[in-house]
Amino acid sequence: MMWQRDCCSSNMEDDVSLKFHQQLLLISENLVTEDVEALKFLCTDLLHLRKLEGVKSALDIFKLLMAQEYLNAEDTFLLAELLYRIKCHSLLEKLGYTKEKVQERLHEKGRVSPYRQMLYELSENITNEMLKEIIFLLQNHLPKRWITLSALDLLILLEKQGLLTKDNVQILEDVCVTVSPDLLETIKCYKKAKGNKAANFTQAFPELNLELRGEFSNVENESKNMTSYKMDGPHRGFCLIINNVNFNSSQRKGSCKDAEQLERVFTWLGLDVRTYTDLTSGDIRSLMQTWQDLQDHEDRNCFVCCILSHGESGAIYGTDEKLVLIRTLMSHFTASQCPQLAAKPKLFFIQACQGNKIQRPVYVDTGAQTSDLSSMQESFPLFESIPEEADFLLSMATVDGYVSFRHIEEGTWYIQALCSKLQLLVPRGEDILSILTQVNEDVARRVSPSGTKKQMPQPAYTFRKKFIFPIPTAPPPSEQHQGF
Repeated sequence: MMWQRDCCSSNMEDDVSLKFHQQLLLISENLVTEDVEALKFLCTDLLHLRKLEGVKSALDIFKLLMAQEYLNAEDTFLLAELLYRIKCHSLLEKLGYTKEKVQERLHEKGRVSPYRQMLYELSENITNEMLKEIIFLLQNHLPKRWITLSALDLLILLEKQGLLTKDNVQILEDVCVTVSPDLLETIKCYKKAKGNKAANFTQAFPELNLELRGEFSNVENESKNMTSYKMDGPHRGFCLIINNVNFNSSQRKGSCKDAEQLERVFTWLGLDVRTYTDLTSGDIRSLMQTWQDLQDHEDRNCFVCCILSHGESGAIYGTDEKLVLIRTLMSHFTASQCPQLAAKPKLFFIQACQGNKIQRPVYVDTGAQTSDLSSMQESFPLFESIPEEADFLLSMATVDGYVSFRHIEEGTWYIQALCSKLQLLVPRGEDILSILTQVNEDVARRVSPSGTKKQMPQPAYTFRKKFIFPIPTAPPPSEQHQGF
């Protein structure tokens, strides 16, 4: 009998091992060349560089990790962390993980160093044009016949030459001062976290964590006695609208309809609206600096900024087709950078794509019990641009990685829904988070003419109180318009 049990146990172990290797094979088959290069880079501190240079596929990396006992059937967390870092979230389920589960355990089990995380984030935000500029600035440090394939290749070379280490990132600071202030901000945050001896880079500075888990409040469960932000001052606040329409290679038709709607609605809500059209990346940064330094904020209750443009993950484009990180824009208005707005609500509404993926419809049984929308919101991670300072709201037209939709005459789904719900629900005394939940519902119900494309907005916030617009005495713009 003992032999039979041992045999059974051995068979079970063989089954577990087979399943584990099948999982690895399946994951490997779903990773492209760029993913493999990213995995190699993130494993640089864990595996011998010479062995990594011989890697041709994800399976090669998995074998090296198993040989060093970083990865086995009983403990797959390192692989889950790596997939999470390179944003291959759909593959996590093959290991029995979700984004949220990985996030919860990173502080305890994360193996990718803060230094490596910082370098990888830099590489993700370096555009081809930036890379060319960086190579030009570093030409005296690079081999004359060396051909750069990617930002990761450049970083690895600098490390090999001893010009870049976890304790010395000066060479990166020097080039980023010229090439991109946004990149420099990432390095500064790494140094600050290192100076604070933070155990985890992304724990210490959540604005640098592309997938930081946020606590989205369930508005229905909030205390009825929760206080509200003061909104009874003599001046409501400023509302900036940046409307980028004309780009070098494209035109955002329909965006002017959005801008006009926003102007009417926020003017009706009592804000002093200023609209700026077709700003380059440099113009946008300069504008944010100008408004950061404005002393008039001191007499205002809040600040609103609406940006209508093209975009990528965590960033928006200037009309010169250069990216500006959203977190950089928002950082101008933190309590330390803009004391006049300290403890006051700062609302950012971003209408821009956040990637190239398209959300597809999922058909559900409407008679079946389903989670309410607020619960569904809680499952979304907090977007990379929410600062750790309080009193910010960032409302994105779409979740990270996906496109958003714009009608060339009627404007975008998101902005039109936002303006519609503000006009409907502000007079009812609804707070902004309740309103944005209904905006989510409105946009989520929309579908492209082909019936194959959907969109899901994403609000995230660090509000400490409810934000409620005072009810205007005038009728909403939509009713005024109908009266003409």
